[in-house]
Amino acid sequence: MDFDVDAWRAELEAKREEKDDFFAEHPQSPIPPDERDSFDGLSYFDPDPAYRVTADVTVHDDPEVVYVDTSTGGEMRYLAVATLSMTLPSADPDAADADVDLDGYRQESAEDETLFVPIRDKTTGQQTYEGGRYLELAADRSLSTGDEIVVDFNLAYAPFCAYSEAFECPLPPESNWIEVAIPAGERGP
Repeated sequence: MDFDVDAWRAELEAKREEKDDFFAEHPQSPIPPDERDSFDGLSYFDPDPAYRVTADVTVHDDPEVVYVDTSTGGEMRYLAVATLSMTLPSADPDAADADVDLDGYRQESAEDETLFVPIRDKTTGQQTYEGGRYLELAADRSLSTGDEIVVDFNLAYAPFCAYSEAFECPLPPESNWIEVAIPAGERGP
């Protein structure tokens, strides 16, 4: 898929600036109120179009119920509605690219078609939040097996529980643990 890298980069930078403003000023920010004055923005990897990949979609007609552990020791119930198959570039120039399958989830009560894709990779707990990161993928229509969807890891973000213990966040299931580093998206707090 060809795309305008300059327009993509400008849109990504605008989204990051908007998120920093939300974290700094919004009443629902996960940054504790007494820390907002000193908050000077989130930390991100440099935008890298190599981590904007196309995935092949396999939709599960009878989605499996998955209980996902949370950051507070609880669990949340999701439906594994799709598998996304893609090739990720290696951050190590001496290593091969990695073929990866990730599960896309929805809560049973979800009103929209957005896929929730929690991930862990080799940056987790080192350069990124120890509880993993999230992607949300919104297709422009209902997905079918054989469709393709863009997965932009530059949009991977840390959940609110990375910034405050007041939040309960689902942890990436083992099926979404990626055996390579993905130096894209939000870094750790």
